[in-house]
Amino acid sequence: MPPIHIWHLYPEDMNIYGDRGNVIALMQRARWRGLEIELHELDVGGTLDPEHCDLVFGGGGQDDQQVGVARDLAGPNGAALRDLAEADVPMLLVCGTYQLFGHRFLTGGDILPGIGLLDMETRAGSRRMIGDQVATCSFEGEPPRTLVGFENHSGQTFLGSGCRPLGRVREGGNNGADGGEGALYREVHGTYLHGPLLPKNPWLADRLLAAALRYAGVEAPLAPLDDAAEEAAHQRIVSRTARQGRRGSGAV
Repeated sequence: MPPIHIWHLYPEDMNIYGDRGNVIALMQRARWRGLEIELHELDVGGTLDPEHCDLVFGGGGQDDQQVGVARDLAGPNGAALRDLAEADVPMLLVCGTYQLFGHRFLTGGDILPGIGLLDMETRAGSRRMIGDQVATCSFEGEPPRTLVGFENHSGQTFLGSGCRPLGRVREGGNNGADGGEGALYREVHGTYLHGPLLPKNPWLADRLLAAALRYAGVEAPLAPLDDAAEEAAHQRIVSRTARQGRRGSGAV
């Protein structure tokens, strides 16, 4: 079986709140199943190789770092990522990278162009959305799933008709108004949830790995893993949030 090629986008600039842990989780869950992984990192000035790309991850970053990343994505790397998305390469995009995959990010003083892969726009907001988050995700033909993580952002993202929310929330989420969290387009998953996200949501990690295998031409199902510890961490956040609400959320 050929290796799964994972690309970590801009790890030097876009890696806050433990986002690198998502790559570690993907690699470990693949290795537990005997799958070979090759990790590639794309930094500003580098070149993505679309011929060796089965899965893409990008994390969050500060506004200053997003400026340089936006410039880099305006070139061949952004075009390659758009083509890969249309070919159903799975992607997980968190916070700052998620914002830059839309049409634009209006920061309040500048306009950062996005690559337009996701039909959405982000605008700077006065309210900072902070706290534990539980989103309910629904996929065709599957039972609803809960997605847990920690959001901390003031950008307000508004989706167009070309994509739909990854999940639904009671408060917070993309903009604090429409109940949506993240975005879903083909196999592209955008979200504001940090933590890192995947260790507490093994079902999403496996969803991405399964899609990567399909893209690589492997139809075999993923072998099951003992996720008792991961599920316990997941359910603890679900229960705590139901009991206490979102900790630390509100306007700043």
